[in-house]
Amino acid sequence: MIAFDYTGKVVLVTGGTKGLGRGIARAFLSAGATVIVCARTPPDAPVTAPLHPRAPAPASDDRPGVARFVRADVRDPEDLERLFAGLDRLDVVVNNAGGAPYAMVAGTSPRLHARVIELNLIAPLLVAQRAHPLLAATRGAVIMIGSTSGTRPSPGTSAYGAAKAGLHHLAACLAAEWAPDVRVNTVVVGLAETENAAEHYGGRSELMSATIPAGRMAGPSDVGEVCLWLAGSGYVTGAQILVHGGGETPAWKWVASDGISR
Repeated sequence: MIAFDYTGKVVLVTGGTKGLGRGIARAFLSAGATVIVCARTPPDAPVTAPLHPRAPAPASDDRPGVARFVRADVRDPEDLERLFAGLDRLDVVVNNAGGAPYAMVAGTSPRLHARVIELNLIAPLLVAQRAHPLLAATRGAVIMIGSTSGTRPSPGTSAYGAAKAGLHHLAACLAAEWAPDVRVNTVVVGLAETENAAEHYGGRSELMSATIPAGRMAGPSDVGEVCLWLAGSGYVTGAQILVHGGGETPAWKWVASDGISR
């Protein structure tokens, strides 16, 4: 296990109160960073992690090993202004907020698809744009949390998949535009095991895991470890790091193994 030291660094994780975002926030807390998490609603429980042995004394409004929560909708420019107005330093932004309900395109509301694209593509752009001056001052980094839904067909979540594909390209564009002062990379996450995985995968998480060469879904800590590395690497920018356990076993192998056809 590689040990990372982020003491003295300030990290913002959007959507950092649950799921992958909570795991990412905990990873940076464990490495000694001051972590701010934002979401539309407060977390059920504070985001905490064991205190890093070299962590400095916290500011008066922070508690050791506890992320600071700020209520903010990352789609709302006014909320973003309020969020960033409270920061005088920023070293890392993790654009994690996102997601979408399962909804086929035919017969669904145009407003639904617009909101999905707004959350998963436009909001990360606005967050990165607003964070840029602070990150440039610290020669910091932006990490986009992408998805394999943006790299292969995503039936039932078409707008989400299209938005994630756009997010991957946005990161590459910003990496070129903001180099060398700010690095921008993407973590492309495959099937993931979070607190709502059972609902999301229809109660078939074990069967879904069997389709992954690594034998299990990605966990929040897996994604958090990759974010720690990306945020600390001083040269890597414009990269897409696949965190998908080897991808998804091709359907033809399942068909062949059952002896149905070859």
